[in-house]
Amino acid sequence: MTKYVSFRRPDGAPGFGRLDGGEIVELAAAGGPQSLKAALAEGTLAALKDGARFAAADIVLLPVIPDPAKILCVGLNYADHVKETGREQKEHPAIFVRYADSLVAHGQPLVKPAVTDRFDYEGELAVVIGKPCHKVKRADAHAYIAGYAPFNDGSARDWQRHNIQFTPGKTFPGTGGFGPALVTPDEIGDLGALRVQTRLNGQLVQDQPIADMIWDIGTVIEYISAFTPLAPGDVIATGTPGGVGDKRTPPLYMKAGDKVEVEIGNIGILTNRVIDEQ
Repeated sequence: MTKYVSFRRPDGAPGFGRLDGGEIVELAAAGGPQSLKAALAEGTLAALKDGARFAAADIVLLPVIPDPAKILCVGLNYADHVKETGREQKEHPAIFVRYADSLVAHGQPLVKPAVTDRFDYEGELAVVIGKPCHKVKRADAHAYIAGYAPFNDGSARDWQRHNIQFTPGKTFPGTGGFGPALVTPDEIGDLGALRVQTRLNGQLVQDQPIADMIWDIGTVIEYISAFTPLAPGDVIATGTPGGVGDKRTPPLYMKAGDKVEVEIGNIGILTNRVIDEQ
């Protein structure tokens, strides 16, 4: 299975490539794209030749797309989560945004904001856009997808509820995990059968199939692309299943020292430790 990653080389310079066992194979071309996002935009990813090889231990992973122009997140997209929040299911998806500096890579620490003790996990499937799209129909939407990756929409619950808009609680720096790798749709098989599973310190806290989404991926892309154009490298986080820590009795929030994992079948496992904001 081909998995594409963004990373920093041993000399600190950014690069991108594919996983090959315990190594990273840099993808390169003379005068070619300098990032995974650029390769998607140029449509050259599958044609790039192998470059330098690095031991996985010698590089530092970056978020799958380190610099997305847009990160759009779907709220309340699983019925179990709608029910546990006590909210009313609406006719259209709830959409909010994150910023690129809110993302960290697989293996990098999630940062619990100093201003909250209600830092919650939200395991999700992320969609990465591969081609420009605007006002696309649901039936055509999958043609614009470059691939998928695990995502953890870490949330400061109290800040999320300061008012009716979610954004203040959803985009503190370093609070969202994204990785480890981009997996193309042709590698996955039956996407709907894969389960979004989140573990906190080894305890399974979320476990639901992607097929349980209220608004499927095609519908989400149709809805979002109706109000904003999407570009290669843009990211859509498709919503979290039931089981969030905020709605447990007693609540279960992330704290410094915790280990949180988001696993989505053969797409991969996103692992992050939690640290306090310095």
